[in-house]
Amino acid sequence: MYRYDDIDRAMVADRVAEFRRQVERRIAGDLTEEEFKPLRLMNGLYLQLHAYMLRVAVPYGTLNPRQLRVLATIARDYDKGYAHVSTRQNFQFNWPKLKDVPDILDLLAEAEMHAIQTSGNCIRNTTTDPFAGAARDEVEDPRITCEIIRQWSTFHPEFTFLPRKFKIAVSATEHDRAAIAVHDIGLQIVRNAVGEPGYRVLVGGGQGRTPHIGQWIREFLPQAELLSYLEAILRVYNVYGRRDNMYKARIKVLVNEMGIDAFRDAVEDEFAHFRAMGPGGSVDLPAEERARIAGFFAPPAFEDALAFSESFDDALATDQRFASWVRSNVHPHKVQGYVSATISLKPEGAPPGDITDTQLEAVADIAEAYALSDIRTTHEQNMVLPHVKLDDLHAVWQGLDEAGLGTPNHGLISDIIACPGLDYCNLANTRSIPVANRIQERFSDLEHQAMIGELKIKISGCINACGHHHVGHIGILGVDKKGEEFYQLTLGGSADENASIGEIVGRGLSTDEVVDAVERVVERYLELRSSESERFIDTYRRLGADPFKEALYAEAL
Repeated sequence: MYRYDDIDRAMVADRVAEFRRQVERRIAGDLTEEEFKPLRLMNGLYLQLHAYMLRVAVPYGTLNPRQLRVLATIARDYDKGYAHVSTRQNFQFNWPKLKDVPDILDLLAEAEMHAIQTSGNCIRNTTTDPFAGAARDEVEDPRITCEIIRQWSTFHPEFTFLPRKFKIAVSATEHDRAAIAVHDIGLQIVRNAVGEPGYRVLVGGGQGRTPHIGQWIREFLPQAELLSYLEAILRVYNVYGRRDNMYKARIKVLVNEMGIDAFRDAVEDEFAHFRAMGPGGSVDLPAEERARIAGFFAPPAFEDALAFSESFDDALATDQRFASWVRSNVHPHKVQGYVSATISLKPEGAPPGDITDTQLEAVADIAEAYALSDIRTTHEQNMVLPHVKLDDLHAVWQGLDEAGLGTPNHGLISDIIACPGLDYCNLANTRSIPVANRIQERFSDLEHQAMIGELKIKISGCINACGHHHVGHIGILGVDKKGEEFYQLTLGGSADENASIGEIVGRGLSTDEVVDAVERVVERYLELRSSESERFIDTYRRLGADPFKEALYAEAL
């Protein structure tokens, strides 16, 4: 993973010292909340319903054990004993005291972490595939591209105050595990006809009030021209993006209003302007600098290992709970004898994405002992150990299970994405966490979950869509009706390479109705699927919404 150099250390240290002075002025009353707000947001500090929330950047979701232990210390000493994994692969702390935030930032800085550009109208944390560097099907490690974007975008003077926040995601596989189609810019690393690496470029995706699937603007961009092309896109957005209405300020609205062809023409004109200026006019990264950054992501020291393991086979045959976890949470690896393992942060009854201080330390210990000290966070609010020897897998699961992290439900109906909702957020209309917990309880039988198969439920407590409900196979949106909490269901959403926005399927459902309604939809799917291997999303696309609507509102007819 990338290591800070002297410039990084000085930059982060200066920012922490500056913010410490700003906090002192706020506490002393020398700054009003209105004056302090833009300063705290530039340092990842939000004011939520009950307390401040600090969002910590985890570039492209990559962490090491030392960093996890620092996060555990912060959770224990400055919060209520837990942290939360967000849908941008970041960590969040929901209860820090304002006076303590500079000390927290100092701790983060010592571990090469920070909270810069986790809020505000700037380029946010670039996200990617949690199996980056391990996936069999990747063209190359996408974290190299993410790190290049991170260095280019951090404190970029032209893009510090964009019309609205800006999100970029990178995938290096045909099967998209980074949800690039619902980002302001999505990059897919591909090879052209002669085998040269480059990018397919997508723009204008996003969720929120006006969800859009992004559109392809370039089928192939040479790798060396990435930053100039990104800069061209951002310049067009910075010039033409709406600033008079925050709800119409995202690039998805601009692309939709201009049309993809006119937007592409504007970008290509700006891109050509770079080219016309000659070698000194572009912002392209020198080849030697790209090679230097790529060196930070060289493969770890894998051991020679056989493609099979007698100890693994024995454990699989004798430990049914382990076998269930392997079935759902273990994934192929590019190196023989290794696998990747998802750590579910969705045990029944807990807020989705939460992890305690002791669990963070347990993951750090396990990664150090068995997983080449590499840990990832995911946009689905889980974590991943990307490099685990098959021989060690049972020991890894035992350690996770002992820490309460052995839930075998990755990709299943109880692996729910949920925003904090009205329990924390002052923008929310409804609670999200209790609904997620009730669905988990209703489908608590793990064998039944496995029989249902892949089914992604995503819950948002308001139209801002922080729970990604638009792209859930079953999406649940909280809405306020005259002061009462109601929920609207969408069906057929997806965030992969066949991305789609879910269809609203009828009236809002009360808190008492919503879980029963989800169960009826699932039961209808089981009746209608063509085989046990046909996923919910495939059945929905084959048959359309009508049979599910009929089941959904059967009780009301």
